[in-house]
Amino acid sequence: MTTTVRLLICDDHAVVRAGLRALLSSAPEIDVVGEAADGPTAVTLAASLHPDVVLMDLQLGSELDGVEATRRITAQPAPTPHVLVLTTYDTDADITRAIEAGATGYLLKAERPEELFAAIHAAASGQTTLSAPVAAKVMAKMRNPGRTLTARERDILGQLARGLGNREIARALHISEATVKTHLGRIYDKLGVDTRAAAVAVATERRLLA
Repeated sequence: MTTTVRLLICDDHAVVRAGLRALLSSAPEIDVVGEAADGPTAVTLAASLHPDVVLMDLQLGSELDGVEATRRITAQPAPTPHVLVLTTYDTDADITRAIEAGATGYLLKAERPEELFAAIHAAASGQTTLSAPVAAKVMAKMRNPGRTLTARERDILGQLARGLGNREIARALHISEATVKTHLGRIYDKLGVDTRAAAVAVATERRLLA
């Protein structure tokens, strides 16, 4: 017997939320218990409504994006909701950040309704569901992990984007200048660039900067 899934929708577009609610009203054993238009509201409602699943968009404005909202929701005391990302973005950076934040699944908005219904039920039981393009990217990363920026490399890239020099980055991160130079060389190699400006430009395009 299928258990009814209590669902919280989080999307900053009212039309999208209305469309999802209308669509999910026809879904078997799914009960939409609330809607949030931004990250802070999603975190608050997740704590007060105790949904089984939070359907989370990633782009929610500048205050609190979907990734950070996911991180805060999944850090809440039990019973902790599962977060199923539903977005139009499928960049490596978005996928990695969402999964690292604790998302149970990652779907693209181009999915068919029945795939969405199935993913919601799967998420409620803690099972991972990924859209095919997302799964392909995850597999590619697993096969070639050396191309993925480490947490330290992302930290340095963030400092680089602020316009800091090597000495300033070293002081900010409490590491040596030599270590900064080593990490920069690896960042350039992974991004396929050879200048600081190009590294920042590529990182911005690929949404690697938090």
